[in-house]
Amino acid sequence: MNDQIKKIVLAYSGGLDTSVILHWLKATYKAEIVAYCADIGQEEELNGLDQKAKSSGASRVYIVDLVEEFAEQYIFPAIRGSAIYEMRYLLGTSIARPLIAKKQAEIAIEEGADAVSHGATGKGNDQVRFELTFMALAPHLKIIAPWRTWTFSGRNDLIQYAKENNIPVTASAEKPYSMDRNLLHISYEGGVLEDPFFEPHENMFIWTKSLEDADDKAEYIEIEFEHGNAIRINGENLTPAGILRKLNKIGSKHGIGRIDIVENRLVGIKSRGVYETPGGTILHIAHRDLESITIEKNLQHLKDSLSMHYAKLIYNGQWFHPERIALQKLIDNTQETVNGKVRLKLYKGNTIVVGRSSENSLYSSHLASFEGSQNYNQFDAEGFIKIFGLTGKGAYPIIK
Repeated sequence: MNDQIKKIVLAYSGGLDTSVILHWLKATYKAEIVAYCADIGQEEELNGLDQKAKSSGASRVYIVDLVEEFAEQYIFPAIRGSAIYEMRYLLGTSIARPLIAKKQAEIAIEEGADAVSHGATGKGNDQVRFELTFMALAPHLKIIAPWRTWTFSGRNDLIQYAKENNIPVTASAEKPYSMDRNLLHISYEGGVLEDPFFEPHENMFIWTKSLEDADDKAEYIEIEFEHGNAIRINGENLTPAGILRKLNKIGSKHGIGRIDIVENRLVGIKSRGVYETPGGTILHIAHRDLESITIEKNLQHLKDSLSMHYAKLIYNGQWFHPERIALQKLIDNTQETVNGKVRLKLYKGNTIVVGRSSENSLYSSHLASFEGSQNYNQFDAEGFIKIFGLTGKGAYPIIK
């Protein structure tokens, strides 16, 4: 099969895994390797990436700015859908993979490549996310997953291979945990973190301050939404990426968005992950609160029941699956009235909603008040309770 593959497009980050993979692919397949990196908000991590890839054997390097597309067409739809996996994980890695893989397939077609390759391990979720996207959008491309075929057993082997072949990497045996960064979050996995009882050292965190070091003074902000999308912060118009950048900066100094969880991977393995998602945490809380006054009760309950399944589809890499696309249309229909402002108090890791308003508000202070109301007769509640309780009447042993 090797002689059938002449050109491979590799999803390249410049980290330990993909740096070794680039060299290994060229040596193993004797093929031309095109390195591709999606800029989705890694910032300084992209510095020197072009030269690094070429020095490792790449014939050409693509570094593609996808930041705004990532925010507008992936992160924001997930926030509209209240996509939170297992009630805690805000899907920072999961939501990025379909976009990265889509652009990778487009480059492979443009380059006339025979195959695409990724650095995901055979134990993780990302292999599924990349490959489901390739299968959906460019099924003719061959897929090379080195972690499922080579003889290396772990990252210590990769560190040794990198040393032997003069491949520039920053990982070491003393600090082998894996980090993934984008506009939405930073994730940390592996190495010392594989012990779920081990508390991460404070110097591991890049974005957020610890609660001890977070600002001692609370900060109030106001986020304005239109059709479920944040459009302004404190009256300032911002692009979707601009919204995330500003909220990341604000949230980080207040220690917002850190979570330490054990999640259930798609392949059936429990995995410990530590995440920093400051801006995304603030947006999720603000958005959900605005929904509370702008969406009718039964429609809100329906959306809430679907959000868990929607998050699972994203986590499982099924972004381009017809089910996710159809579900997105339903979710977006519920967002037509999600317009208005949410006021939040940020303090020591907490995002506290202190006010909300909307021209589409369904909230009525007159109806909610304990004082008298012309539109609600409290005596009517007696008949309602009797009818509502009929199915439970007599269903349990009567207390004697």
